[in-house]
Amino acid sequence: MLSDGCFQFMYQRLLQSYTADADRYDEMLAADGSLRPHWRTLIDQLENLSPDMMRRRAEEVRDAIASDGMTYNVYADPQGANRPWELDLLPQIVAADEWRMLSTAVQQRARLLNAVLTDLYGEQTLLGEGLLPPALIFGQHGYLWPCRGIQPPGGVHLHLYAIDLARSANGKWWVISDRTQGPSGAGYALQNRQIMTRALPEALRDMHVQPLLNYFHALHQCLTRLAPTQGEQPLVVLLTPGPYNETYSEHAFLAHTLGFPLVEGVDLTVRGEMVYLKTLTGLRRVHAIMRRLDDDYCDPLELRSESALGIPGLTQAARSGNVLIANALGSGVLESTALHGFLPAICQRMLGEELALPAVASWWCGEKPALDYTLAHLDELVIMPAFPSMRMQPVFGHTLTGHARRRLLESLQLQPHAYVAQEWVRLSQAPVLSRSGEYRLMNRTVSLRVFAVADGKGGYQVMPGGLTRVAPRQRRDVVSMQQGGTSKDVWVLNERIERTERTERDEDAVGNHYGTMSANVGMTDPISRTSALIRTTVDVSSHAGENLFWMGRYAERTDNLARLLRTTLQCTTEGVSEQRGILRHVSQICRQLGILMPKSEQAHPTLTAMQQSLQAAVSDPSATVSVATHLRHLHHSGYQVREHLSLDNWQALNRMPAMVAERLNSPSATLQVLNNVIQACTGLAGHALDDMTRDEGWQFLMIGRHIERMVHLAYLFDQFLQLEPAAQDGALTWLLESSSSIVTYRVRYRRKPEWLQVLHLLIFDVSNPHSIAYQFRMLQHYLADIAQQLGILSMNIPAHLSHQLDAISLSDLVRDAHAAPAGAVAANARLIQLMREASSAGYTLTDDLARHFFTPLSVPVSQGV
Repeated sequence: MLSDGCFQFMYQRLLQSYTADADRYDEMLAADGSLRPHWRTLIDQLENLSPDMMRRRAEEVRDAIASDGMTYNVYADPQGANRPWELDLLPQIVAADEWRMLSTAVQQRARLLNAVLTDLYGEQTLLGEGLLPPALIFGQHGYLWPCRGIQPPGGVHLHLYAIDLARSANGKWWVISDRTQGPSGAGYALQNRQIMTRALPEALRDMHVQPLLNYFHALHQCLTRLAPTQGEQPLVVLLTPGPYNETYSEHAFLAHTLGFPLVEGVDLTVRGEMVYLKTLTGLRRVHAIMRRLDDDYCDPLELRSESALGIPGLTQAARSGNVLIANALGSGVLESTALHGFLPAICQRMLGEELALPAVASWWCGEKPALDYTLAHLDELVIMPAFPSMRMQPVFGHTLTGHARRRLLESLQLQPHAYVAQEWVRLSQAPVLSRSGEYRLMNRTVSLRVFAVADGKGGYQVMPGGLTRVAPRQRRDVVSMQQGGTSKDVWVLNERIERTERTERDEDAVGNHYGTMSANVGMTDPISRTSALIRTTVDVSSHAGENLFWMGRYAERTDNLARLLRTTLQCTTEGVSEQRGILRHVSQICRQLGILMPKSEQAHPTLTAMQQSLQAAVSDPSATVSVATHLRHLHHSGYQVREHLSLDNWQALNRMPAMVAERLNSPSATLQVLNNVIQACTGLAGHALDDMTRDEGWQFLMIGRHIERMVHLAYLFDQFLQLEPAAQDGALTWLLESSSSIVTYRVRYRRKPEWLQVLHLLIFDVSNPHSIAYQFRMLQHYLADIAQQLGILSMNIPAHLSHQLDAISLSDLVRDAHAAPAGAVAANARLIQLMREASSAGYTLTDDLARHFFTPLSVPVSQGV
């Protein structure tokens, strides 16, 4: 057996640049500088990695985050609103015996806080016995008077609980804050683990790290078991404020993982004191809501009248016992740090136990002795807001001098009830991999967030892991993701040396990193009736249906524009006089489509001016018609329906906006970008056809695609048919290339494009998926059921257009290269009129679909037809 000295020699290379601050607890190194035993396996494996291998592993982590679209939205952030999530390659490791103590303490604290909520919204014994000051409860916005007396299903107020912990210099854990409204971070913790499973698989296996999936099984069972179903199959939804919330990425991931529809307030309605989901097929009763919306925003009728995010009448539905809300409305009252100092006595009173995990020493300044102590010991304390509704950063007393110090002292004396003083705890530090590209470790302060879920039997199950947040700079005692912090996976070691077969199966499931948990055996309770167990439909909210519809339209719109630009740009670069000759007519069509917009004084733009305009139509994000603009709208729509997309589908879509992120300065670079965009669009079309279940959401996705292609082709032919015959003949190859039909034509006819054959292939041929006739037929197919069920007359428009097209004979359009007979002119005019009717039909169909099926978008987006 190797001595500690031998271990230190082995690890000298990796640790030689790492320093541990003497006044802080170091998670990796003991006080004498030796490596803590539970870190040895990991460091030993990292020592075997070369600097290049270590950098590659770190790059794999960043690439996985980018591909998965993991973000933490920060407003006014230099990296943009959707800032990529950050995960350090090194985890935080917790020994098994230490975790056993922490887990037990967290379970106790969750039970205690649930009991406190039951009392505060019930008999209020704690207030009557003086264990809590009434001013502390009733003097804050967190206590919701309309929720007094509400009895949640199963008597559980606190279904989900998270706790922020910090370790002081002596190695003891302390509570920093309690998260009781809609605790965030559990989804990020699972995503971190899935990424680490790919980055450091050997270490996870050899160290017997406990898996996380059982926590999410317990979460699913908690909500489905406690939901008041009255014998129905429970429908649980995840309520989000929307895509501009800072943790929306996590909301989408959790909805996909748990198999819950992701909804916004506009997707739900209350009828007869019951909550319903507005789906594409009608109203579906909702039995449980897992909310990520703050308490008072949940109901504009009783709680916050100006809220546009909530569901009017939700409080009354909860009061009637018809819906479970996790966590119960009003649970945010316990997030006040001012409560910490009162919990030890309350624990003794309510549970008959000593509080196992105390908070950092705290003084609520609303009590005079506490205020006096705070004023006398300001240099040793951190001043924090007493209530979550206050927007204030922690203030370290020892950092204040002069005017700033006087202002704080005045505020403490004028509004003492608004402040809490906490003992200044120097957070522990842990190693992180340098982001500068060097192969070295640095120390950063960390805090640990642990999660628990109610088991429905009066107890709680703790996730054997969690989320470690890392400060952006050394010796910083405020750790916040909003201020640039990063994260770590939390590895809790298993007490057993050998993993059981079940643990191995769980690890394999974790490796399948975006698997929907509702598909796993054991996620739901056994159901005896086969009819209740098997489902062939999916509840697609109206809001999701709308976004799928526009996702289909923008995917097709991007593809159409990219092909048109590529074909036109190729004409400007090939140098063939014949190709140059058609540019004047092609540029005229492009201008009518809003694509090519050279300066107004250039009636006949130069070749260079045309190339510059085409390049701008690819990469200019401010242009109304550009590939960059369409990709941004496509991503926005897809981002809101991530739970309906497979991982491969989402990753393909998520990578697309970056393809046009840089300004293009040459035709060759532009052509390469367009090739990449077209290939990506083809991949999305493949996912739509082969990777999605044929439910109502998929149907609206396909309707959107066919409406967009119909409108594009109709408008393109409206312009093309107005050209002179000679100009039409010269641009036939361009037309076939732009319409993605050149290969079909060559295989079928094996000769130079000719007028009637091209016209038949692109307008009349129902076997060509890029023809006008094919769009009419497919829309007729998808909209027939809607027209029959709802009697919406506009749904019959595609059939009407198809009949009109059948009435036009191809032989009537025969003409030579110089002129057309009167019959051909008349047939051409009828065809132009039909194209205009098809373009107009796109508007009509879109408006009627929106009126009958869709709910308004939370944030208006320009979606012109």
